[in-house]
Amino acid sequence: MQLSMQGKRVLITAGAGGIGRVMTETFVAAGAKVHICDVVQTAIDETVKTLGVTATVCDVSNLQQVDQLFADAKKHLGGLDVMVNNAGISGPTGRVEDIAIADWERCIAIDLNGMFYCTRLAVPMLKAAGGGSIINLSSAAGRLGFPYRTPYAAAKWAVVGFSKSLSMEVGTDNIRVNAIQPGVVEGERIDRVIDAKAKALGISFEAQRDKMLQNVSMRSTVSQQDIANMALFLASDAGMHVTGQAISVCAGLEMLS
Repeated sequence: MQLSMQGKRVLITAGAGGIGRVMTETFVAAGAKVHICDVVQTAIDETVKTLGVTATVCDVSNLQQVDQLFADAKKHLGGLDVMVNNAGISGPTGRVEDIAIADWERCIAIDLNGMFYCTRLAVPMLKAAGGGSIINLSSAAGRLGFPYRTPYAAAKWAVVGFSKSLSMEVGTDNIRVNAIQPGVVEGERIDRVIDAKAKALGISFEAQRDKMLQNVSMRSTVSQQDIANMALFLASDAGMHVTGQAISVCAGLEMLS
């Protein structure tokens, strides 16, 4: 299977931490030239030093910062072959009537609007390169729904519709567009989600984690590397005819609760 990214130019949002950092490591190891953005300067500095990538401080919900991100990407990469829209936040946890308007808007701004802001600038670059791949991070919450997490679930369902529609729009330009839907991904982020959900339900962290994994066929979380591996496949020649798909990497997640 040809998974080499030698000579490919890749832009990864939120590429200095969590899943994004593992994606950055994976694409660099496969030979890609990578530019990342993130909102945490210290994380960016460490990633640049360790992996030799280039980077921009950018909040993807800020149009001016996204413009700067793409100006920097053009400067450092010289073009674009792969766009990974990884940036996202968990959003608030609570009953819909209790969610603050500002929290709803912030979640949609980052998880959905930011993806659009980046993609609208990435597509002309991909067309100029003769085609390429766009990989959008959705979630199992964008396939199953997630009670008490309505802003996040709404945004992640929208990502699937955005990805499918865009794949139809740019397919003749040799651009593939897919969404990845991670399940329960091990790490600090899911720990925060479990903790917030446990508090909302008045149960312990351990009880909520067990409850969540009871809905997984394999009774396990998935790793950040699992998600990065799927992104690499979709971006590589091995995935050259995969487009318009929402692909779950979830160990058989059947329900979020």
